[in-house]
Amino acid sequence: MNRIHVFHGVNLHLLGQREPDIYGKTTLDEVNGRLIETGQTHGFTVECHQTNYEGELVDWITKLTPADFLILNPGAWTHTSYALYDAIKGVNVPALEVHLSNIYAREGFRSHSVIAGACVGQISGLGTDSYFLALAYALEFQKYRQKERNSNHEAGKDSPETGRE
Repeated sequence: MNRIHVFHGVNLHLLGQREPDIYGKTTLDEVNGRLIETGQTHGFTVECHQTNYEGELVDWITKLTPADFLILNPGAWTHTSYALYDAIKGVNVPALEVHLSNIYAREGFRSHSVIAGACVGQISGLGTDSYFLALAYALEFQKYRQKERNSNHEAGKDSPETGRE
């Protein structure tokens, strides 16, 4: 089954209390609950995790398979972590980078993402809606993959993710 993973990086456990004028008042638990519920409504498993440890996030990413989809809000690691870039590229997982604030309208150091080149796209500046727009894309992406896999299976072709049935 194609899974959707939502990984939240450093300090995102403070969502709802840290700088609510920038990040809003919705908590991370509320965001995760809605993401999981929306995924279930569409027949998909959405798994959400948060960490303040970069190595742990790298470990999570490198355990993903090409059949998975990653929604990633790396927080401040966006601007510094070549390790996250390498992890995403290394597992060949489609990933969307997500930010609550518009990183291009903030401090200068926030306007560059070192992981953007490893991702299929980026959504920023829309508060928690950034996550839900990313999920909408991920759901459609995964539905398309399932349809393709089912079509290939019916036609007797190899699975596109693994090259075998």
